[in-house]
Amino acid sequence: MNTVFSNIIENSKKYTAQGSVASYIPELSKANPNDLGIYAVSLDGNEYFAGDFDKKFTLQSISKIITLMLAIMDNGEQKVFSYVGAEPTGDSFNSIASLEVKSLHKPYNPMINAGAILTSSLILGSSTEEKIERILNFTKKLANNENISINESTYLSEKATGDRNRALAYFMKSYNSMEGNVDEILDVYFSHCSIEVTCKDIAKIGAVLASDGILPWSGERIVPKEICRITKTIMVTCGLYDASGEFAIHIGIPAKSGVGGGILSAVPKKMGIGVYGPALDAKGNSVAGIQVLQQLSERLDLNIF
Repeated sequence: MNTVFSNIIENSKKYTAQGSVASYIPELSKANPNDLGIYAVSLDGNEYFAGDFDKKFTLQSISKIITLMLAIMDNGEQKVFSYVGAEPTGDSFNSIASLEVKSLHKPYNPMINAGAILTSSLILGSSTEEKIERILNFTKKLANNENISINESTYLSEKATGDRNRALAYFMKSYNSMEGNVDEILDVYFSHCSIEVTCKDIAKIGAVLASDGILPWSGERIVPKEICRITKTIMVTCGLYDASGEFAIHIGIPAKSGVGGGILSAVPKKMGIGVYGPALDAKGNSVAGIQVLQQLSERLDLNIF
């Protein structure tokens, strides 16, 4: 099976030239655009990998599925979705237009920046530090890796260049769509986007979603089944921003991308997959990473539709 994965990586390498690394967050621009790796964890304990699977990168928007699950566990589904919608948007992930024009100041879904900032505001904790610590500990548990940490340089880079996110947050605050101190909420948001992982880490998180909230390596349930179902559904409809529909047609796996170059995928009842390729397309998704997943989905018949 590792030969299959190696072949797919080799076949997809050429696509890295079609994208470019994210530059609006200076720290992300340091990534090697030619990197491409994959790691898969099956629910029966097998692990497969190829390429630059051990390179570290930051979660960025992949962290949105982690905070969504935690926010629902903290507050219940009804409260979370009274603040944020569950519908796809045709706008870019950092658009303010959908807030002002379309949705009466309620973010369309938790996978765009405005929605994720809002779900970050719902994480329980008596201080900003406690909220960040809870998100980090939850991530470590999902990935079965106690060594996961926040990349301080990326966090500072995000904070220094996060004016669009501040605009989104203050806009929601001005319409009473969001409660709490904006700077503190953004600190939580910038921190969880800066959590540093590898393909293996996000593959393991994907495996937990694939097994409906049970840790495949221990049998312990850490997320209710219904919350996993909600999360995977939103990943299908909104996980790759305004390219989600096309991804669902051609690949058909619940997935969430991040501008750090990662894509986390969860194949229900089968496996979790982590892909890393920091060269992005115009919509903020890994160009070669999408090619890897498309080939893998076709070879192993993973499309859920």
